[in-house]
Amino acid sequence: QSCLSRQQLLAAIRQMQQLLKGQETRFSEGLRAMRSRLSSLHSTLAKAAPEAPTVSCPALQAPTDGRKFGTKYLVEHEVHFTCDLGFQLLGSSTRMCQANGTWSGQEPRCEEISECSSSPCQNGGTCLEGLNQFKCLCPQQWTGATCQHRAQTAPPTWSVRDDPAFSRQPRCAQVAQAQQCSCDPGFHMNGTAANGLCQDLNECEVFQQDGGPRLCAHSCVNLPGSFRCSCPSGYILLGDGKSCEDIDECSLSQDNCTGGSTCINTGGGFQCVTPECPLASGNVSYVKTSPFQCERNPCPMESRTCHHAPKTISFHYLSLPSRLLTPTPLFRMATVAAPGRPGPDSLRFGIAGGKSRGHFVVQRSDRHTGELILVQSLQGPQTIQVDVDMSEYLDRVFQAKHVSKITLFVSAYEF
Repeated sequence: QSCLSRQQLLAAIRQMQQLLKGQETRFSEGLRAMRSRLSSLHSTLAKAAPEAPTVSCPALQAPTDGRKFGTKYLVEHEVHFTCDLGFQLLGSSTRMCQANGTWSGQEPRCEEISECSSSPCQNGGTCLEGLNQFKCLCPQQWTGATCQHRAQTAPPTWSVRDDPAFSRQPRCAQVAQAQQCSCDPGFHMNGTAANGLCQDLNECEVFQQDGGPRLCAHSCVNLPGSFRCSCPSGYILLGDGKSCEDIDECSLSQDNCTGGSTCINTGGGFQCVTPECPLASGNVSYVKTSPFQCERNPCPMESRTCHHAPKTISFHYLSLPSRLLTPTPLFRMATVAAPGRPGPDSLRFGIAGGKSRGHFVVQRSDRHTGELILVQSLQGPQTIQVDVDMSEYLDRVFQAKHVSKITLFVSAYEF
């Protein structure tokens, strides 16, 4: 009986487990069904209320002569603007995209900065624009940076009053019950609007007083309302209207050199030269082998003096501008070995004679070459001669000497 009761108890437990398992299965199925229904409800709600579209603003461009910073045009995004050097920003420097799809602020633009726009010159003064600055040209009776003080001095030198071509009547018009008068370019107003006179602005004097860049390489000629550049005799004015170039009279056959002389072009002119060999002295004599070179005649074997005299003497002519920048190489000497004979194994260079030796030095540029270098500027006009010698040695034994006689024609001008 006890054994049956145990079997009945086990059967009851199995029935209970099956019952619980069935209930668990039904609960899981109900839970899945509920989740499915909730997902369906969410989908229905999403379709009923679609997502609002993203708001953006129209694209913006950088202003002329300016720059733009920022490439996003969505709501609450900002774009910034700046202007190039010499221009000022008008309008909004920052604009923000608003919720209604429009930009805040005003459209920016860049305007060239005008120093004269505020009319800084008082009492009839004429304002001249400059780079981030202005200059007032004042009437005769006024002075100061803005013509604010009554002058007690003579009229300025750049006002020409004697020649009627340098004065003319202003152009006037009635504007808003007031008379407005102005002058042609190159003229400035002298006096008040009622009795004013347009007088020529002497550009040559104004630029010279301001210490700015030179208008002309040589000289400036004032004209009514303008100016022109001129060059000294022997030069021509180049196409830029201010630079001067030397005329080569020799190549143009504009020289008057006679037969036997050679034309050498110089700055602003020419020179006729006739190089001559030194006169015979003792056993030393020379023969001219070309228009610009002399060679020593053969020496007696026993004449040491003859062997140490220059074997060759050459003549060279150079044209230089005044105040040439230094250091500048001017002339080069080199040795050449005769065919079948060994060349020198060392050279020595020096300045043998001539004036203004302190202006020059001679230095070796390589094993067989030396250079004459200008180390101190020369002020023209002047003519300078400097002699450079080159001595050849073989196994430390003197072989020969060569002399170059160099003549420098220094111009009066720096061009």
